[in-house]
Amino acid sequence: MPDARPQRNVRRTLPARKRIALIAHDGKKAELLEWAERWRDSLAGHELIGTGTTATRVSSQLGLTVEPLMSGPLGGDQQIGARIAEQQLDLLIFFWDPFSPQPHDPDVKALLRLAALWNIPVACNAASADFLISSPRLNEDYEMNVPDAGSWVSTRTP
Repeated sequence: MPDARPQRNVRRTLPARKRIALIAHDGKKAELLEWAERWRDSLAGHELIGTGTTATRVSSQLGLTVEPLMSGPLGGDQQIGARIAEQQLDLLIFFWDPFSPQPHDPDVKALLRLAALWNIPVACNAASADFLISSPRLNEDYEMNVPDAGSWVSTRTP
């Protein structure tokens, strides 16, 4: 019987110039903007991707280049999840609002599930984001284990 989950025996190297996703629910956008302003110089050295309004506001208010994706409820969270699964994202900064139910809560849960599965560092608030962005590992290559998806798929029976 095949394993219920893929083994984490494949090595992946996160590049020194990280691909960082920035996401914030409406009730957390101001907090993410304040955080990003404090860390503007550090963020400027990396490739930034963001969902909807968050990407637009970070770009216009802080002068940072941010690749905009769809708004979260329109599929932006799923676009970020696809980048994680394709190993095209290195860090996830997601200020989610624990007090406000979201119409796309299943998408949010799926995004966080993919980040956990693919071993992506995640920050869900300013304190954890401070720890991630101030890590000495941020600006250097970093090797980590990820699932061996190809081997896992090949052992599953149709």
